[in-house]
Amino acid sequence: TYSIADMIMGLEFSARALTPQIAETDAIRFLVGTQSLKYDNQIHIIDFDDENNIINKNVLIHQAGEIWHISASPADKGVLATCYNKTSDSKVMTCAAVWRMPKELESGSHESPDDSSSNTQTLELLCHLDNTAHGNMSAAVGWAPISEALFVNTPFFFNAQLSNSAALEGKGQLKFTSGRWSPHHNCTQVATANDTAIRGWDTRSMRQIYYIENAHGQLVRDLDFNPNKQYYLASCGDDCKVKFWDTRNVTEPVKTLEEHSHWVWNVRYNHSHDQLVLSGSSDSRIILSNMVSISSEPFGHLVDDDELSDQEDHHQEEKTKEPLQDSIIATYEEHEDSVYAVEWSSADPWLFASLSYDGRLVINRVPRALKYHILL
Repeated sequence: TYSIADMIMGLEFSARALTPQIAETDAIRFLVGTQSLKYDNQIHIIDFDDENNIINKNVLIHQAGEIWHISASPADKGVLATCYNKTSDSKVMTCAAVWRMPKELESGSHESPDDSSSNTQTLELLCHLDNTAHGNMSAAVGWAPISEALFVNTPFFFNAQLSNSAALEGKGQLKFTSGRWSPHHNCTQVATANDTAIRGWDTRSMRQIYYIENAHGQLVRDLDFNPNKQYYLASCGDDCKVKFWDTRNVTEPVKTLEEHSHWVWNVRYNHSHDQLVLSGSSDSRIILSNMVSISSEPFGHLVDDDELSDQEDHHQEEKTKEPLQDSIIATYEEHEDSVYAVEWSSADPWLFASLSYDGRLVINRVPRALKYHILL
């Protein structure tokens, strides 16, 4: 457990922005953004030494404002994007920018400096993501999985590589509350959420390709695509539910989880083993689910026949008779405040981090018994 509040000697910081350093695949590293109205905000670079069970940290100053969302580039270790609030003419504006961290901090496995207050460094501004023509920003920005394209949540959304935009049409204050690039279809599809609805978009034509009108009973908070099944999408919301959709037929969800007792802020598929799904909620809990029946391996991990002995072959036949059962693997209750973010490590598929509003970052592992059950 790493506490930002403890590290900065009781200053009034909270936090809700968390991302793995996606381009760093050799070391376990997470980035955390703070929220404070009194002090310069910070980005904490968290390195986890798995062998010695030690957390090291370095701190970057983010003077632009309190950080609502942070997203690391999948292509460049040193580049990240933030959404933040700033005050202008007595009005609070939500803005977005792309930054570069100091060169010496780009790679993982750094030890904590002896005196963190004298070693804080600043971020280099690469560009502002200007949204003045389209109204106030929503608090999210995301990178395409295999390119330098970005989308930004506004009443329009953008593909920066193609300079395209699409708009929500209708009555009232329309804005996207969440969005996610699909890793499939050559990264030409994006899913967005606004209010209780989910929409799919083709970024080549900027046309809507599917629409889930009442995906949740209340506000949709987050989305994530299954990394191994191209039409499967997870969503969560203020109705305390996590839902799984097949975007080819969106009449009903294929599965629904109702284990949380308050708003669900985050849902994340494991990048390597898509039956493992994390969700984080304002009920202060993280739930790890085994959604094996709708995963890419519903019968478990199968191997080729020529690799099996007679005894193993019999065991394999037993294993393939019926799909495995979905289950709740574990409920984690180390947090004392609302959990606003959960993320899998990009370097270790069995490790994940969670962040609560009081600045507490907790790093956990998938239970060892389940790990070996999946692998073997």
